[in-house]
Amino acid sequence: MRHLYSALLYLLLPLALLRLLWRSRLAPAYRERWSERLGFFAEAGKASAMRADVWIHAVSVGEVQAAQPLIRHLLGREPALSVIVTTTTPTGARRLQELFGTRVHHCYTPFDLPPIMRRFLHAVRPRLVLVLETEIWPNMLFACARQQIPVILANARLSARSARGYARVRDFAAQTMRCFALIAAQSEEDAARFARLGVPREQLQVTGSIKFDVQVPASLMDRAEVMRRNWGMNRAVWVAASTHEGEEEILLDAHQLVRAHHPDALLVLVPRHPERFDRVAALVQRQGFVLARRSHDDPCGDQVAVYLGDTMGELTVFLAAADAAFIGGSLVPVGGHNLLEAAAVGVPAVTGPHTFNFTAITELLLRAGAAARVADAAELAQCITAWLGDAAERARVGENGLRVVEQNRGALASLLAVIDERINAFEAGPPIDERAQGTPTDA
Repeated sequence: MRHLYSALLYLLLPLALLRLLWRSRLAPAYRERWSERLGFFAEAGKASAMRADVWIHAVSVGEVQAAQPLIRHLLGREPALSVIVTTTTPTGARRLQELFGTRVHHCYTPFDLPPIMRRFLHAVRPRLVLVLETEIWPNMLFACARQQIPVILANARLSARSARGYARVRDFAAQTMRCFALIAAQSEEDAARFARLGVPREQLQVTGSIKFDVQVPASLMDRAEVMRRNWGMNRAVWVAASTHEGEEEILLDAHQLVRAHHPDALLVLVPRHPERFDRVAALVQRQGFVLARRSHDDPCGDQVAVYLGDTMGELTVFLAAADAAFIGGSLVPVGGHNLLEAAAVGVPAVTGPHTFNFTAITELLLRAGAAARVADAAELAQCITAWLGDAAERARVGENGLRVVEQNRGALASLLAVIDERINAFEAGPPIDERAQGTPTDA
């Protein structure tokens, strides 16, 4: 089955490169560093600089944010461990550089083909691999297993929808997932889905979601206060965070309804992908709203109806400065994004019907009265209008969210203990160059 998987990837490789080229029309960074995605590091000194004790794979901005405490922990050990982080997107790479500068090496995620993975592992020589959340790449896992490099699926989640997909190729899925040294699942439900796919129970451990361990910096509220003064202290403000294609139209319809009750209401619109910023700005103006853009440092006077959050790394500030929030990817079938960023700053959050990426977290917040779910623009407008008009209700929902976050902390400590156990094992063992470096020869 893996031969068939690899053959299919070979056939799709030209299309994958064309997709990068297509995306580079709006985000030129997609045109850069293709050699890394193919496992070539021919530049002078590049291959030796790739060497790292720990390889962390994080797809984009969200996974980089989630990996942040893990990376800080690894860098803070005595002696400090060298870390390389791979991302699929340039936005993830940019966020990593903002957080860690040159302390952590970055590389674009190599395509999951045997020769590419062999070249990458030969260059990096990791002694431990940490994969975040849902990234399961068969050839990478088989290559690591062949070289006796333990791989931990950290903060692992498996939605019911994904589990049904893996069940169609159950034997191949089980063979692949058994290559993990450990799957540290977010919840009992996630662990049960992995077990039903054939992962042995001894390879499963429920550590909880590290996203509950989000730390709000002391400076955040000061930055949020400055932001709120720019928007207007006495006007109603709601944030639409991490929105996707097809979702902004629904949100602008909802905002029109909200402004019928709160004429000065401001919508802070934050698209998920930077390459869409200009298109969303054009859409807002076509819909007849007065627009201000964060990237242009536009003033946000009373006449401004929509403020476009077209910068990176400021979403938490926007949330903390707002009265209420909508979390995107949920009114369209993307699967939703994390409501905990709003809950952690005490802001009531609403989501749409499509939340399969964060089922456990979403259901927990809904049961605790810390969030709301809506189906369409009309219900969204009704919910946001009610919250903007009732400060006491906003505070109640926000406090419920803070309580849920506080009660579920501790996953990070559990995960770090698991990781430290593996690190202690390889620190006590022989250096990487003394181990067998066999690599798979099959395609």
